[in-house]
Amino acid sequence: MPTFQAPDGTELYFTEEGTGAPILCLAGLTRDGRDFDYVAPHLNAYRVIRLDYRGRGKSGWAPFETYTIPTEAQDVLALLDHLGLNKAAILGTSRGGLIAMGLAAMAKDRLAGVCLNDIGPEIAPEGVADIDTFLGRRPTQKTYAEIAPIRAKRLPGFENVPPERWEAEVRKHFVETPDGLALTYDPKLRDAVQMASAQPMPDLWPVFDALAGVPLALIRGANSNLLTVETAQEMQRRRPDMIWRDIPDRGHVPFLDAPEALAVIHDWLGAMA
Repeated sequence: MPTFQAPDGTELYFTEEGTGAPILCLAGLTRDGRDFDYVAPHLNAYRVIRLDYRGRGKSGWAPFETYTIPTEAQDVLALLDHLGLNKAAILGTSRGGLIAMGLAAMAKDRLAGVCLNDIGPEIAPEGVADIDTFLGRRPTQKTYAEIAPIRAKRLPGFENVPPERWEAEVRKHFVETPDGLALTYDPKLRDAVQMASAQPMPDLWPVFDALAGVPLALIRGANSNLLTVETAQEMQRRRPDMIWRDIPDRGHVPFLDAPEALAVIHDWLGAMA
């Protein structure tokens, strides 16, 4: 199993495939590298690297106080060092995009480009409240078959998604056990988020502005409750060269294999060529 040690000794899991220019895929808050299963076949000309954050997926759990964006950004740098990479492009979904922006402020020279999936420097309270309803809590449903249709109804903003896609999605978010569905991450991630929420929300616009000169793209769910269109428009105003498309019938976070999302990704990759 491919692993490396974070600076504090936590064992972290990653995967890599392909031999082209490196693209580091960073998942959302509770998710892991499997989130990129659908887009990976469209990136076969690249070296696709996926990281499971500490406390998620196959990576080791750590004290919940370390489940922070600055620590996870240091973990990313440690992975690049482990792989001998001076820089990589980052495809960052939600939390992954925040980490990418953090890296722009602390280690910009390591970034070949950044594609943000439904995240920006302002996070809508409605989306935060929605995450709070499930974060760190096991579902009451006991099987994949039970939770798939519930997932389809509970995620706001998603329309016209075939049932088989929800069935595949829930297998990435839960583990079916004799005692019901278990989480694929440390439940204490909830404590970490609550700890961060107790602090004043920092102004992230300077962190976004730190991406100046870095090839930049934005994928946004047209029905996102986390990234408002007003925030996306301000991002575009500050970065007129930012490649941006809304993904119809999708909320937070849109699927990366949607045709519109793939168009953004390929335009972004072309801008780095």
